[in-house]
Amino acid sequence: MIYLDNAATTLRKPPEVMEAVVQAMTTMGNASRGAHPGALSASRGIYEARCKLARFFGCPRADHVAFTANSTEALNMAICGILSPGDHVITTDLEHNSVLRPLYRMEAERQVQLSFVPADARGQVDYQDFERLIRPETRAIVCTHASNLTGNRLDVGRIGEVARRRGLLLVVDASQTAGSLPLDMEAMGIHILCFTGHKGLMGPQGTGGLCVAEEVEIRPWKVGGSGVQSYRREQPAEYPTRLEAGTLNGHGIAGLSAALDFLERQGLGTVGRQERRLMNLFYQGVAPVEGVTVYGDFGDPERAAIVALNLWDVDSGTVSDRLSQKYGIATRPGAHCAPRMHRALGTQEQGAVRFSFSWFNTEAEVEQAVQAVRELAEDFRPQEAAGR
Repeated sequence: MIYLDNAATTLRKPPEVMEAVVQAMTTMGNASRGAHPGALSASRGIYEARCKLARFFGCPRADHVAFTANSTEALNMAICGILSPGDHVITTDLEHNSVLRPLYRMEAERQVQLSFVPADARGQVDYQDFERLIRPETRAIVCTHASNLTGNRLDVGRIGEVARRRGLLLVVDASQTAGSLPLDMEAMGIHILCFTGHKGLMGPQGTGGLCVAEEVEIRPWKVGGSGVQSYRREQPAEYPTRLEAGTLNGHGIAGLSAALDFLERQGLGTVGRQERRLMNLFYQGVAPVEGVTVYGDFGDPERAAIVALNLWDVDSGTVSDRLSQKYGIATRPGAHCAPRMHRALGTQEQGAVRFSFSWFNTEAEVEQAVQAVRELAEDFRPQEAAGR
């Protein structure tokens, strides 16, 4: 199988990730639940992973890195934990449902008001809209770092400057960029950075988290066992315990920690450049093909390694199935949990076929994918186009 669905999850992981998970499953107890070697091994391993993530994302305090099952959980924690009735939030048309649905819930249940920075037909935004949409009651800007559909990157540093100047919180969904593009919370003015471990970070599924700036207070989203302060009726107030009720996925975190070591050895810039190089080879091969429509802006050298396209007016699911069954190429069709972005692109009915690239893909795989698209464009050519 030629796996080009890395924006959904990286199927191919560094070997040391699997090795770390297996070792953890044979040695790791429950962190903060005892002083025996197994519990201490878990506590130390998880703390080490916090320190690595804090360095990786420019988070000033390792104890402000809280682990979750994925970025969706992290975003729910952040959005539900900072908003109150009457607050106003600015977000964008680029967002995934992991941002949209928590915001819609806050709108329905807490009367939070929402404003959307619109995207044009190329999936681009006007950054002046962030300033224009600010009201006296605006509490936060919540936005993705890069669209999971087009790969278009938002200039988070520019948005962070707006948030800093106007006294707003900036919450960033880094699901598509963590591990592929540089992220520095302090330099970019990010207050809460939400990430998942199983995509660009190349860790196991079931891992993720949020990094919280020092001055930010997030109400606990879930409460329960913490291993400390057990006689309190409330969840402990200290980070990261306030956000980590229940047993952590220690085995997965061990794998994520090993993945961070791999990325550090390779170099984040090296990994991201290679992924974008493969993406550009594919884009240059398919964009000129008659019947192919490619979505997004490819003028930005720092974007997510994603190419979304359609063939003629053929349903994206049909194209993706043919790619899989005839050519052994794995892609993602449909709506990609990005309804507002599809409406902006005009693809809400057809969907789009998403190709997404990883460090472990090869030029030969890209060439085969380009050839497959060319052949399918010919196979699906409408009769009226064939007759011209």
